[in-house]
Amino acid sequence: MPKLTKHLIDAAAVAPEGGEFFLWDSEVKGFGLRVKPSGAKSFVLKYRVGPQTKRYTISKVGNPYTVDEARKVAADLLYDVRKGADPATDKRERLKAETVADLAELYLGAEGKAAKPTKKQSSWDRDGIAIRRHVLPLLGRKIARNLVPADIERFQADVAAGKTAMDEKVGFRRRVIVTGGKGTAARATSALKAMLEFAVSRKLIADNPARGVDLFKPETKERTLTQTEVGALARGITILEDLAMLSGSMAAAIKLLLLTGARKNEIATLRWDYVDLERGLLLLPDSKTGAKVIPLPAVAARIIADLPRRSEWVLPSTRSDGPIIGLQKAWEMVRMWCGVEDARIHDLRHSFATYAVSDGASLYLVGKALGHKQSRTTERYAHVADDPVKAVADRTAGRLAALMEGSGGAKVVPMPKRKA
Repeated sequence: MPKLTKHLIDAAAVAPEGGEFFLWDSEVKGFGLRVKPSGAKSFVLKYRVGPQTKRYTISKVGNPYTVDEARKVAADLLYDVRKGADPATDKRERLKAETVADLAELYLGAEGKAAKPTKKQSSWDRDGIAIRRHVLPLLGRKIARNLVPADIERFQADVAAGKTAMDEKVGFRRRVIVTGGKGTAARATSALKAMLEFAVSRKLIADNPARGVDLFKPETKERTLTQTEVGALARGITILEDLAMLSGSMAAAIKLLLLTGARKNEIATLRWDYVDLERGLLLLPDSKTGAKVIPLPAVAARIIADLPRRSEWVLPSTRSDGPIIGLQKAWEMVRMWCGVEDARIHDLRHSFATYAVSDGASLYLVGKALGHKQSRTTERYAHVADDPVKAVADRTAGRLAALMEGSGGAKVVPMPKRKA
């Protein structure tokens, strides 16, 4: 049994298929090299605790220890064993005592993603932002297994109160702005809950302390654009285009969001390959809810058909080879000019759904058009159609009112098209 050296380790053959073999050191009893069938090599220590023989992995060869460094570690561990310690059990305890920051690194890394292979990358990105910007500043140093429900409740309340809020310049013309509020707090707590559930599955903690914590219900900010506002928006977009204050791509994007009920990213990153004008469909291979088909109304199809094909993107950027960027900023300028300052860009999608339901469409069909995966997501629009008798009365009264005003019928304000 020779002394383990770098030359001997480098020359060690690959273990026979289906097994592994060991080379033991002549200087430190129990210190050795393990070679796996894959060729992976690691330093180990074999020792006894009472009648039981145990094996402890010190490190991979060269990461971080050389053979001489690993031999010294083995000698120190044997000294601890003689004093009653058990390195293997201590290692398991250290794993259980990981901090929340350590757990976050594990969860957001390859191991976490392997545990949830169907989770979309966009969802991982949102979890990563919530964990890094909210969880780590407040809980990062705490031991994960020591967390209790009160810690999670306090965390949610602190995020809502703005304790993790920040406004920091991170580069040329770029800032990171983190806000508080109940919605932000609920999303951050949901990400924390998922991470702790992963820790339970890996037996790093016994129970998930967030499991019984009620998430805050964010204040509902959604609103529907009125018919007058829709008309004002359409006219304002045309004027801003004519004044060269709004690009054709940005104008088309805003119109398409209102006329299709699609999500912002679904329109902003639309490729020509996804557009089927003949059948009136947008065929998205991927979206927030997976592959999705969006019905393309005739008026929306005409907007797309009139766009020039300058790249693979339906709405290309003027600054790069990618899709448009800065749609949110463009919307903020448009809404100010059109007098709908309190409307968010997501309210265009909300307005599409509300108008569809109030016009008699079933919640099921509206959910299909919006791409909702679960019916309960669409059920928030149920109040719009909960009284069909009132709807009849409203339509009849509206027609009579129009006749009384001498218009002969309700006036429809179309989305104007920019003149060439």
